[in-house]
Amino acid sequence: MSLYTQWTEMVVDYVKNKGEEAFWVEYSKLEKGIYKELLANHKEVKKTTINELAKEHNSTVEFTMGFMDGINDSLKNQYDLEAVDGDTELVFDINLETLYFNMLDAKAEYLYKLPQWEGIFSEEKRNEIQKQFRESKIVRNFDKVGRNDVCPCGSGKKYKKCCGRDK
Repeated sequence: MSLYTQWTEMVVDYVKNKGEEAFWVEYSKLEKGIYKELLANHKEVKKTTINELAKEHNSTVEFTMGFMDGINDSLKNQYDLEAVDGDTELVFDINLETLYFNMLDAKAEYLYKLPQWEGIFSEEKRNEIQKQFRESKIVRNFDKVGRNDVCPCGSGKKYKKCCGRDK
């Protein structure tokens, strides 16, 4: 069984036995600790393994695999998480803009408000990324048919006299 599968099964079991709140307390403590370290040393690419990272942050390999699952989309070179085991060398070459964006998307305020971000991006840059994030969530329908446009059903009539009559 892969470490990734162990992680997902452990989450279900943990939530069943200890509750969702207890899970988030433990997981967010680990996540915040690792991110503080990575962001404080953002100019260096950290190389480590799941086993080493778990030991360094006094956590389990399953929780540390969960961290890897969370950061993977923000890495310049993503990993096949099913193939990662405890001794796989991981290279945390992070796209920091993507990471900040993904933290906003995850609604992880405890992460995107870490003081370490101040040393990476100016307030203006963080606001710009936040604006891009908000705009990415707006749904726009560009294919809207106007009242006086030809009806898309192919009748040749104006929309307002055809399919749009009762609208």
